[in-house]
Amino acid sequence: MDINWYPGHMAKAKRLLADQLGRVDVVVELCDARLPYSSRNPDLDKLLSNKKRVLLLNKADLADPAATSAWLNYFRSQGIDAAPYNAASGKAKDALAVIERAAKETVERAAAKGVRKTVKAMVVGVPNVGKSTFTNRLHGGAVAKTGDRPGVTRSNQWVRITPYLDLLDTPGLLWPRLDDQLAARRLCYIGTVKDDVVDLAMLTIHLLQDMLAVKPDQVMERYRIKDASLRGEELLEAVCRGRGFLMKGGVCDYDRCCYVVLDEFRAGKLGRITLEMPQKPKARLTIPGARADAQEAPHGED
Repeated sequence: MDINWYPGHMAKAKRLLADQLGRVDVVVELCDARLPYSSRNPDLDKLLSNKKRVLLLNKADLADPAATSAWLNYFRSQGIDAAPYNAASGKAKDALAVIERAAKETVERAAAKGVRKTVKAMVVGVPNVGKSTFTNRLHGGAVAKTGDRPGVTRSNQWVRITPYLDLLDTPGLLWPRLDDQLAARRLCYIGTVKDDVVDLAMLTIHLLQDMLAVKPDQVMERYRIKDASLRGEELLEAVCRGRGFLMKGGVCDYDRCCYVVLDEFRAGKLGRITLEMPQKPKARLTIPGARADAQEAPHGED
């Protein structure tokens, strides 16, 4: 299942982002806490190399807490200022504290010259990781357009958060060639890539297999699966029969099954699940309760 999705507006978004970089003091990057490796755009490292940057692991309420802690330690060991967050219901003051910490040197330099600095921060990330929701949370109202599909934000939008903080909400940005197809597939899990450009049956099978690898008990209970070793179409059929996704004559309703499984994962209805873990040089970190074979490769690769 090859995935390649790069809408035309993203090339424009990349140009707009580059044009605005000279005006910002801090970059706030959001990724999905369930996929901290796959949901980060590697092109941003090149674009933002000279900017003060903070990384927020958004939707942390849907991720495994132990896994999030491991990822925070990993990013901090790489010199990246990282913090967990939940843009949908988190406290604005927590995110503001992270931005203020990142902007501290800039503010202090301006203060030494007798200037009260208005910090300009840019919010970046791949589509559907919650950038506009984050902007609205800090603003305290629906100032940025949001949606549960990628591509809702199509242009840059400056928002005044406080008298001394302006936030630039930017469109989600993918990289032109999704060479890492495992990462591309996992981006589909969280809705970064539109569902109508992928094989949903194969995507759902891969998602079920990934979830079974890290949280078998939760997945088996949710979908009434009796055999955790099932793979491929047999696994999809077991979910259909377990949850009663059946049509006339007992025929499996695969379309409904795919819709429900993807929707329930995206909404966190299976509990707190993280599908990727960082790798240490000589010891791999594990998620408590996860099967050993799920932790054998860096970043959860297979």
